[in-house]
Amino acid sequence: MQLSRFTDYTLRVLFYAAINNDRLTTLSEIAQFYDISIEHLRKVVHALSKSGYLKTFRGKNGGIQLGMDPADINIGEVVQQAEGIRPIIDCEHHGCRLTHFCTLQPILNKAKHAFMAVLKEHTLADLITSKPMQRGLIGSDLANSVADS
Repeated sequence: MQLSRFTDYTLRVLFYAAINNDRLTTLSEIAQFYDISIEHLRKVVHALSKSGYLKTFRGKNGGIQLGMDPADINIGEVVQQAEGIRPIIDCEHHGCRLTHFCTLQPILNKAKHAFMAVLKEHTLADLITSKPMQRGLIGSDLANSVADS
């Protein structure tokens, strides 16, 4: 199963916001860090703020910040919300002759549920506790200055 770019960016924004949650971060900062279009991020941040995962602040000194504790952000729920509910293969839409008696669709559904169940075992807090992940999200220049302190 391959996640959409929207879901990928959703997780990246949450990682970045979580590791920098002591301050407001901006869309341009995140876009530059990941080398992602700011327009793509605008849609992601809008969806995350509507869901309560992020708080947004407008104005000259505005930005974004996590809207809840990282331990309360379930990765499976985030992915499920970002991906929506759709089958792995949409047989109905493609007009497949096997749709009404296919034995593959139940297996794919079972695999999708297992995939989501594994993701639901983890929170954002679980994923950002790794020191290499933290160093990668802070950036090598900042990580070196923090290590020197």
